[in-house]
Amino acid sequence: MIKAAGVDEVTDADFADEVLAAEGPVLVEFTADWCPPCRQLAPVLSAVAEQERDRLRVVQIDVDANPVTTAAYGVLSMPTLMVFRGGEPVRSMVGARSQRRLTQELDDVL
Repeated sequence: MIKAAGVDEVTDADFADEVLAAEGPVLVEFTADWCPPCRQLAPVLSAVAEQERDRLRVVQIDVDANPVTTAAYGVLSMPTLMVFRGGEPVRSMVGARSQRRLTQELDDVL
């Protein structure tokens, strides 16, 4: 998996504890090693994780290694970004985007 600096990895086993039970909002990137747009998104995720660390937790989940969570949320395209709050997905975005665009899209859910 393409690891974004400063971004934790979650799995099927700990998704409920790390994401669904989290206190604040969590941005989850559903990603895969074979996904070129996911590689483009890695530095953007790192920057957003740093910039929004007081308001938002950013994590990644490898779709190939974690099929249960991937299927549970109907993820078909990589990268898919989902914001979870209170155990529920509140925003879903598909595809790579710039840091500015991602920050704008997150503004109303943070």
